[in-house]
Amino acid sequence: MIILGWVGWALSVVINLYMMVLFARVILDWIQFFARGWRPSGILLVVANVLYALTDPPIRWIGRFIPPLRVGGGMAIDVGFMVLFLVLIIGQRLANVLYFMSV
Repeated sequence: MIILGWVGWALSVVINLYMMVLFARVILDWIQFFARGWRPSGILLVVANVLYALTDPPIRWIGRFIPPLRVGGGMAIDVGFMVLFLVLIIGQRLANVLYFMSV
């Protein structure tokens, strides 16, 4: 049972770190949205590339199954990020259950 607790703890930590990466991507996306001419440079460019490399594959994979939500005026909202975040929250809850079952 102790091993199960460590597995639950490790999963929870990994999911928590990935959620922080997702939040950093949201901040970067909002900066680019509001300041259209802004482009990352220097070390921030490296950080942005790492953030996109870590978050793009799962968001795009979800986007293959769930199309963007169409709203008026030719706009579309990509719900892949929200679905991924929801899956991570559920995964974190399950990891916490594993951890607390062994304590």
